[in-house]
Amino acid sequence: MTLITTFVTFIALLAWAWGSALWAHGAGTDSVPWAVYTQAFYLSGVLSIGLMSLAMVLAVRLTWLERPFGGIDQMYRLHKWTGMAAVLFAAMHWLLEMADDIVKALYGRAGRPEEQEYGGWLGAMQDVGEELGEWAIYVALGMLVITLWKRFPYHLWRHLHRVMPVLYLGVALHAAVLAPADYWAHPIGWLLAGLLTAGSLAAGWTLTGQVGRSRRYAATVVSVQTPTPGVTELVCRVQGAWRGHQAGQFAFLTLNWFEGAHPFTIASAPHGDGLVTFQIKALGDFTRQLAHLAQPGQPVTIEGPYGQFKLSRQRRSARQIWVAGGVGITPFLAWLDSLAEAARQGGAAPEADLHYFTRQAADDPFAQQLHTRCAAVPSVKLHVHESNTGLTPTTPEQLVAESAQAGQRTEVWFCGPAGLGQRVRAGLKHKLGWRLRFHQEAFEMR
Repeated sequence: MTLITTFVTFIALLAWAWGSALWAHGAGTDSVPWAVYTQAFYLSGVLSIGLMSLAMVLAVRLTWLERPFGGIDQMYRLHKWTGMAAVLFAAMHWLLEMADDIVKALYGRAGRPEEQEYGGWLGAMQDVGEELGEWAIYVALGMLVITLWKRFPYHLWRHLHRVMPVLYLGVALHAAVLAPADYWAHPIGWLLAGLLTAGSLAAGWTLTGQVGRSRRYAATVVSVQTPTPGVTELVCRVQGAWRGHQAGQFAFLTLNWFEGAHPFTIASAPHGDGLVTFQIKALGDFTRQLAHLAQPGQPVTIEGPYGQFKLSRQRRSARQIWVAGGVGITPFLAWLDSLAEAARQGGAAPEADLHYFTRQAADDPFAQQLHTRCAAVPSVKLHVHESNTGLTPTTPEQLVAESAQAGQRTEVWFCGPAGLGQRVRAGLKHKLGWRLRFHQEAFEMR
């Protein structure tokens, strides 16, 4: 199931639950304007809290969900979609609340459903929930703006993002005490109860610092090198009961608490010595300063491994095409390292075409490494494509499609710029149709 299908299915499930309650109890009024207004208000609230609950669960890095979702990177992508959609539905919910007076002015009070009022402790909680809901939407909209504003510094955004579990707990209280009382006797109530419970547990797990804790390991920087301007090679030795990684997986690297954890693909295969190598391209403030921030002997924290972009998941019966752009080559460096190690022990390597897109190969340290590593794995045919030569008008999707054969099952593994991935996928889909299986690593922490 694709992420889009999962996203749409979840929204459909929430809408069905709302619809089942509407079918069972009706709109609560014979006035069509008030019925439409009231049910739109309820539906927007259900969608908002449901999506926000899912976003909270996806944020806690549950490894048992990696396989069905296709990896932590895909879970974070869905987390982003659900979070943004939740805020938009919350804004709609708030606007409908503000529009109450407009509906009264246009259609009068006749037919307006009575608000449920409770006394004592529950009535007081309703007042608190209403206040929390109003303030939560202001904060959530602000967070949405700075999340979309990519120039806002990541380390500051990360600290501001810590408020989201607290915000969620306030919204969860709002939903629990203000949802229509008859909801709790129907599927919508059972669904909301499950989502609110799961979301609240996830929020508590996050606030107490438990996310990824069982996979955190102390490590020491062994070496820091700059093979070329803009790329830092960081080698770390992991201490303790490091469970090891599979070629193609990634880990979160923390140099200091304030900067926080950053995900990087491990560019080396496991050799049983606790060493992990990262090839990190300067793409932001942190990565540009990394060569100066990290020093040999420095203690760091490594959390992982994570990810499903693994050599072991390949289908041997399908033609293999590997495509990378820029720093997206790092998982394939690990793959080649692993295959070379297997070959030394008498193992067989799959046949594959590896396409690497770069501006200028002569100045690209990854291109130089690829030639060396592919020489040790002859079954992998290397294609290096330069964009700065201006010698060929052939598009990237055409170059990759040349390795595919119509009518043959083909498995493509892609890691690189999202735009390049979309073009390659579209080009191969046109040629192969349903015979194409496309894997794409997608990492965006905000």
